Amino acid sequence: MARALIVGLISDTHGLLRPEALDLLRGSDFILHAGDVGNPQILEELARLAPVTAVRGNIDSAGWAQSLPEHDVLEVDPRTRLYVLHRIEDLDLEPATAGYHAVIFGHSHKPSNYRKDGVLYVNPGSAGPRRFALPISVGRLHVQEGGVSVELIEIERKG
Repeated sequence: MARALIVGLISDTHGLLRPEALDLLRGSDFILHAGDVGNPQILEELARLAPVTAVRGNIDSAGWAQSLPEHDVLEVDPRTRLYVLHRIEDLDLEPATAGYHAVIFGHSHKPSNYRKDGVLYVNPGSAGPRRFALPISVGRLHVQEGGVSVELIEIERKG
């Protein structure tokens, strides 16, 4: 059996890429950024770790961000397709019918994951500035022969 592929999941950086987030994403085969990037340098730094698929979030209104799509697809391997967008409310297709194995989204800053109609839905939470009492987090999507599973990782606050 081949080793599991790892897709690093990050969202809502809002211009801040924490070293802890970079460390947790190191070793990923691919990285998905689910919007509200805030600074193009973040995508450049993530691209040093693995190929990046990123979408535009509601704060990504500067000129550099216009090249980011509102939604995108990552084909991890010939059998596994991931759909990424910023706001789950903007999902305008039926992922199971369209052949997606997971939907990755952000916006709410709340890490979560659930399954619906056999599709895994994941919000890795916010990796940027702390908002409200919500955790700072990233995720790892594990892609293997049996399907996809997720690990959500809270970044410890230092000091």
